Amino acid sequence: MVNVLYFASFREMLGKANEQITADHNTVGALIEDLSKRGENWQQALLENKNLQIAVNHDVAQRDTVIKPGDEVAFFPPVTGG
Repeated sequence: MVNVLYFASFREMLGKANEQITADHNTVGALIEDLSKRGENWQQALLENKNLQIAVNHDVAQRDTVIKPGDEVAFFPPVTGG
């Protein structure tokens, strides 16, 4: 299993803060592709979001980052500030 976390506005947009997903994905990108099949909100938040922030096991990650069973994958909306 992979523990997936959704932070900030993604919690409201996707209707959950976290979930356990079977570890059938080799990369973060493959996980995103699978999650985006859940509907338009998922596509907008994860698949189409070019500024998506990703962490795997608390380290900054990219869509091509390899994931394995037991990993934690976190998705954050783009950070803005002033």
